[in-house]
Amino acid sequence: MDTIHKIGRRKTAVARIYLSEGKGNITINDREFDNYFTTDTLKYKVLQPLTLTDHQTSFDIKVKVFGGGITGQAEAIRLAISRAMVELDPENKSVLKSEGLMTRDPRMVERKKFGQKKARKKFQFSKR
Repeated sequence: MDTIHKIGRRKTAVARIYLSEGKGNITINDREFDNYFTTDTLKYKVLQPLTLTDHQTSFDIKVKVFGGGITGQAEAIRLAISRAMVELDPENKSVLKSEGLMTRDPRMVERKKFGQKKARKKFQFSKR
């Protein structure tokens, strides 16, 4: 099997994964998976596409992720792994899509506008 390269995005986080055959090792930014994501919920999010397709120990995954916060990075990695699982076997798409793992979450932070305090909050209006 050749190395599969996929990209996942969430908010401002961008994750690039390189999936190859192996023993189930996950390396994120040259750090161990357990050292990078410390909470169980984030670990669950990253491993979710692998557990749904029964490939927990089939592949080694090397990840380069930047931007955003830790949760956005975890969900970007999850999307990239889901896309790689679909490329391996198109039958995985129905399983992952029903769990909502194949849709990119496009929500971004709204930009701040000039003449306002924040994106939507205005300065206090004084009538007199």
